[in-house]
Amino acid sequence: MYLALYRKWRPKLFSDVVSQEHITTTLQNQVRSGKTAHAYLFTGSRGTGKTTCSKILAKAVNCLHPVDGNPCLECSVCKGIEDGSILDITEMDAASNNGVDDIRVLRDEANFAPTVCKYRVYIIDEVHMLSVSAFNALLKIMEEPPPHVIFILATTELHKVPATIVSRCQQYDFRRIRPADIEARLSFVAGQEGINLHPDAASLIARLADGGMRDALSLLDQCIAVSDDITDQVVADTAGVAGREHLFALSDAILKQDTATALTIVNELYENAKGIDRITAELTSHFRDILLCRSVSEPKKLIVALPDELERMTAMAQSVALDRILAILRELQRCTDALTRSADKRVELEMTMIRLCDPTASSTAAPAAAPASSANAALVQRISQLEKLVAQLSQFPSGNDVSRSQPVPAAVPQQMSAANHDTSSAMQQSAVSAQQSPQPAPQQPKPQTISAPAADNAGESAVPSSGANEPPAEPLPQWEELLREMETSDPALFSMLDGSTAARSGKTVIISSTNQMLKGMLMTNNIGARLADLVEQKLGSRHKLRIAKKAPVAAAQKQSPAFADILSRAAGEGVEIRLQK
Repeated sequence: MYLALYRKWRPKLFSDVVSQEHITTTLQNQVRSGKTAHAYLFTGSRGTGKTTCSKILAKAVNCLHPVDGNPCLECSVCKGIEDGSILDITEMDAASNNGVDDIRVLRDEANFAPTVCKYRVYIIDEVHMLSVSAFNALLKIMEEPPPHVIFILATTELHKVPATIVSRCQQYDFRRIRPADIEARLSFVAGQEGINLHPDAASLIARLADGGMRDALSLLDQCIAVSDDITDQVVADTAGVAGREHLFALSDAILKQDTATALTIVNELYENAKGIDRITAELTSHFRDILLCRSVSEPKKLIVALPDELERMTAMAQSVALDRILAILRELQRCTDALTRSADKRVELEMTMIRLCDPTASSTAAPAAAPASSANAALVQRISQLEKLVAQLSQFPSGNDVSRSQPVPAAVPQQMSAANHDTSSAMQQSAVSAQQSPQPAPQQPKPQTISAPAADNAGESAVPSSGANEPPAEPLPQWEELLREMETSDPALFSMLDGSTAARSGKTVIISSTNQMLKGMLMTNNIGARLADLVEQKLGSRHKLRIAKKAPVAAAQKQSPAFADILSRAAGEGVEIRLQK
């Protein structure tokens, strides 16, 4: 009867186990000194040697003539365990024996002394598959085990094993087997079997095995059935993978944005029975290797590839921007996720190829500009909306002037006339501030100012009105420098003050700007206080801020429903409106 290679060449000594020296050395020392534990927990991915080490340990602790912590393989106990004739060693698959009754039978047997061996050893594979009640039954005997019992638990999913079980075991984590070790083992096995295994074929098998020796030997077994002379093409055809040449051609077409070539290669691979999932995974791994060649000075330590393949990937990586590679990987990852839900996987991959090769999609590879904070972005959007609103107001024919309340720089207060008594109800519900006076002469209102609180004095106005005793204003040369600094430190505030000028009158800074929304915005979100702080940092002392007076904006003579709607929106945005003749 033919025996599979992974069973025929399973290691029989700790020294034969590859890439797990940190575990085999410890177990050998324990056996040599006679200080073995009553329970072990072996964790790691498939094919890394968990079951193999369990069987070697079971032989070593019961061997009649152990050799340096290894079983002798010659005594009756070693031979009996190897052929399965000794019942003191029990191997249990928890995936199919996961009930509480199975563990109860095991617990009852454990109370009896072994018949032949020194220890009764229970190897429970895939222990995470046990039910909750089965774990509770196992915990009972693991808390106070008989002195002649050793438990060896193996699992690929440690997080599913209860902490109460883990805490009672010596845990050993099995690493993925190094590709170089897999290649060496494959070459040794192929030589013993009389098979010609090419180095590039061994390298490809090691890469496809993903750190599992059992998978590597199983794939080698399949390749032997095809040919005694195993090349990388034989391995690619047997495993159903694209192969390096196809991957290089496909990646080159993507980087050159050659859609036709990329789709042709995908179609060729699909017709040759290459799975869409496998093609996507291989292409993702290929661009991952290119990314490492672009980012790491010595990528050969992180990439499993032949020297000439590594040189080609390095040359390809140097010819493309890093952001472009990252964008391609993001799109391939999105495609991998979409394949799990797609009804037609081939169409999904072809759509991905088109997106990657389309010249209009190349902008996705450009580095994204660093966005401003969410608060600044919202503020800039609000300013843009308000500016559009003012532009709509200015398009109405002249008549009664409707203007935003402006600060009064002179000492004489601005006079407001009474509004007509026939003002429509829509106008009355808006934010229009109109005074109706029955006296023949209108009253003189007090000057209106914007009160944006400063950082130092909560009650002090950040944008006050002018005073009669202020000294004459002089140009402020530091204003342009302040605007340049503001462009990078506070883009939202710079967008409001761009193009403005400033003058200083004593302890007051007078700002002149064509932005009609500036005064209203200084009352919003502590903007006035922020500007006052920046001015203080630049001038070295605290100054009050004032906005110079601007000409009124013309408004509609007749108050149509559309105009009333605009006024209502202006009020909702915090814009003050005033009627003047």
